[in-house]
Formats: sequence, C-alpha cells, structure tokens
Amino acid sequence: MLGGKNILLGITGGIAAYKTTFLVRLLIKAGANVKVVLTDSARSFVSPLTLATLSKNPVVSDFVKSEVNTTDWNNHVELGLWADLMVIAPATASTLSKMVSGNCDNLLLATYLSAKCPVFFAPAMDLDMYKHPSTVSTLNSLQSYGNFMIPATAGELASGLHGEGRMAEPEDIIAFIKQQLSLGLPLKGKKVLITAGPTYEAIDPVRFIGNHSSGLMGFELAKRAAMLGATVFLISGPTKCTVDHEDITLIPVVSAEEMYTKVHEQYADSDIVICAAAVADYRPKVIATQKIKKSGNQLHIDLVKTKDILFSLGQIKKQQYLVGFALETENEVENAKEKLKRKNLDAIVLNSLNDKGAGFGGTTNKISFLDTNLTIRTFELKTKAAVAEDIFSEIIKRHYA
Repeated sequence: MLGGKNILLGITGGIAAYKTTFLVRLLIKAGANVKVVLTDSARSFVSPLTLATLSKNPVVSDFVKSEVNTTDWNNHVELGLWADLMVIAPATASTLSKMVSGNCDNLLLATYLSAKCPVFFAPAMDLDMYKHPSTVSTLNSLQSYGNFMIPATAGELASGLHGEGRMAEPEDIIAFIKQQLSLGLPLKGKKVLITAGPTYEAIDPVRFIGNHSSGLMGFELAKRAAMLGATVFLISGPTKCTVDHEDITLIPVVSAEEMYTKVHEQYADSDIVICAAAVADYRPKVIATQKIKKSGNQLHIDLVKTKDILFSLGQIKKQQYLVGFALETENEVENAKEKLKRKNLDAIVLNSLNDKGAGFGGTTNKISFLDTNLTIRTFELKTKAAVAEDIFSEIIKRHYA
C-alpha cells in the first residue's frame, strides 16, 4: 500500500524524535520514497546524518542551503507537491498550535502549508500538556481541517509521569496510515485468488514436462489486487518471481494436481478468481521412481490429461467473478469466446503469440479483455504491471460499477 509512494516526514523537537529512525526504516521497507524535514530543535534529538543515511535522501531544515556563498534554497512548495502524503512525528504542542494558526516560522511549517496531500500527525508531549484545553482545541481544529491524528498512547513519559502523551510507536503509525489509506479502496474486504507460473509434471526424479511461463503476469496481478485493498492468495508454480506484501499469501506448488487441490481449498469464499497460470494439459501416466537411462533412439511416454482447473471452478461457481487467460496462435477471438462460454467464465484475457512482446517469458504483454456480453476491449503493448492495472480496472468497472 505504501510501495512507490513519496512520503515527507516532518520531525519536531521532542524526545520521541529518536523513534523516527525506526519509522524511516519501516517506511523504506514498505517500499516508500522518504524525504525528511527537521526543525532546528529536532536536531538536538536525532541526527540528520542518520536520517539521511536511512532515507537515502538529504535531510533539510533551513530555507537556505548550508553551503557557503550559495544562492540555492530548499523549495517548500516543491517538497509539498512532491509528497503523496506527509507525516509529522513527533508533533509537539508548539508545532501543532502553529499548524492551526498558520504561524509559518520554519521550513517544516511552510511545507505543511504548501502540501496538497493527506497529512498525518502524531502528537507527543507530557500528560498535562496533552490534556490542556488549548491542546484539545488545537487537535480538534487540525482534524477539522482534514488532517489525520495518530492518537498518542499512555505510558511512562519523559517527566516521569505516567499517562497519555506518548507518541505512537513506529509500527502503529504505519498501521494507522495503511488503515486510513485502505478506506475507500475498491477491493477492500474482498478476497482475490490468483494462479501463476507453470506447472512441472514429473517424468522421473530429474526430468519433467513444463513450459516457458515466468509467472510474472500472475505476480503483477497479485500486487495490483493488494494495492487495491484486497486480501490475496497467490498460488504459483515454480518461478523466480518474488512478492513481499503483508496482504499477499504465496502458496507454492509444483504440479497441476497440487495446484488443483490448493485452488479448491481457497475457492469457496473468494470474490475474484483469476487463473493466469500456464497449467500443463498432460502429465506422464507413470512417474519413474529412478532416473530413466538412455537407451535406443526413441523413448515413449504415455501421457494422460491433467484436471482442468478453470473448467472445474466454472462448474461450481457461485458468487465468484471468474477470469481465465487464453494464449492463442490462430483464430484468437473465436477461440477465446468459445473458452469463455464452455468454462462458464465471467471474463477472459486474450493474448496472442502473434503479437510481438506478448506471451511467455517477457516483461510486456498485449491483451484483449472479453466478458460474457462479448464486449471486447483491446489494449496496446504494455509492461505486465500496467497490464495488471488494466485487467483490474476492467473487472471493477464491469463487476462492481
């Protein structure tokens, strides 16, 4: 959810500033791009060098850059427009009151006033300060402006008192932001089941029947579904692709039989199911227990059909929106329409090996999207990540609009 987002972290002068090093690390780990703005007093609590090293970006705190005889300056407007969201943590009583009144006496306040993105703030102060009527009024005003308050927690404070006023822990700040960002996402609360990659059908302990599928299309679909708020179960055959997202559960399999079993285990309560795997159509009737030795000029292997996963899902479909893939080399649209009807699908994604850049093994794809109304939309050649966006855009438009 935070992957690829530009996050501007504003740090003010409170003891809780030491926690921001951990916050920056968590944001970077989540895939965000992070820039840090410090107030002068914050420098007393956390090192700009540490934050710059962790964020991989220069830390700024003054309008004018520190180089001697420079006329260059830190542009607060550019910083504010760069950010997809802004986080002010810790937010001291002084900074909070300035945010309300518009008292713009430092770079952080100027950037806040220039920001067009959602702003989150995490108050941090002593118990009596936090409970003071002026602070309560300030917090209410800031929220009425559309800012998001990350509530302070109770615990031991720097004064030795025990009570409310502690800045939320970095993990809780991340969780709060994700929760807010997830509200209104089109697939929030939906379960999406995706298959990806090839299957390997064993001949003997060292050989198998397989194909050239990389699994990338299915993995990009899983990432896109998670970004749209879904809980994703990704069942994948052998692949070098990786995924690191808390809302994606990766279930690795090898054979078509294993994939069939795992898919049916997850199918009943799924909302959207996309079968993007390149499942082997046949498997050896008998798997040799020992490596088959080379002998003669020919080797005969009896093959039997594997279970048709997509067909089996169409037969028991209830609330699921079921999407299949069709990789064709001739009569592409006619074959896709026939597969759509025969397997009782809601939609099918067609690609052709005749289109340069489409199909297995590459980073691009060129697709057409067909639904049960036989409405066809054809897209240009795009990266598989962009294709995943198009596919979910079509699903949401046609199924949830």
